[in-house]
Amino acid sequence: MNFKKNRKSKKWLKNHFKDFYIKKVQKNINKFRSKSWFKLEEINKIYKIFKNDDMTVIDLGSSPGGWSSFAASKIGNNGKIIACDILPMNPIKKVNFYQGDICNSITLNKIFQILKKTKVQIIMSDMAPNISGIKEIDIPRVIHLNKITLKLCCSLLEHNGSFLVKTFQSKELVKYYNKVNSLFKEIKISKPNASRSQSCEIYIVAKKYKN
Repeated sequence: MNFKKNRKSKKWLKNHFKDFYIKKVQKNINKFRSKSWFKLEEINKIYKIFKNDDMTVIDLGSSPGGWSSFAASKIGNNGKIIACDILPMNPIKKVNFYQGDICNSITLNKIFQILKKTKVQIIMSDMAPNISGIKEIDIPRVIHLNKITLKLCCSLLEHNGSFLVKTFQSKELVKYYNKVNSLFKEIKISKPNASRSQSCEIYIVAKKYKN
C-alpha cells in the first residue's frame, strides 16, 4: 500500500514540475506567488470582476498570495485587500493579511474591525480543506467552507458586488449553486486552463449582488 502511495506521489510531483504555469511561477515567484495567479487572471479576463478603480476586496484562503498579488495590481492606487488564511503569507503591497481561521469568531471580528462597517466590492475564496481523497468526507467539507464564505456576502458585500468561490464538482453542489443564484443576478461556472484537467475543482463566479 505504501509503495502504491509513493508511486502516486512521485507521479504527481513529476507532473507538477512539468506544469506550464508552475514553470512560470518559478521564473518569477515574487510576482505570481502560485499558479492560482493565472486562474484569477483568466477568470477576470472573461468575467471582468475587477474594474481598475479603488476597490476593497476580501481574499479568503489567500496563502501564499497568488490571488492577492493579482488583485493588488487591479484595485487602483487607493484600493485595499483584506486577506486571511490559516497559513502564513509574506507581505504584499495594499494587502492587509490576517493569519487565522475564518470559521473562528476572533478572526472574523478582525475583518469587521478593519472595515469599520464599510462594504466591499469583491469577496473571493480559494479555500479548500485538507483533501483525504474520500469524496464522502471531502465534498461536505468543501461545501461547508463555501457556505461560510457566502454568509459573509450578507454582511460585507455591497449592492452589485461580485463573489468568487472555489468548489468541487458534485451532486451536493446543486443546492449551494441554487442558493448563490438566488442572491446574484449573474452566475457562471468557470474551469480555468491553469486548473488541472483531472481536478474536480471549479469556480463559481457571481456578479451583481441583489442586497
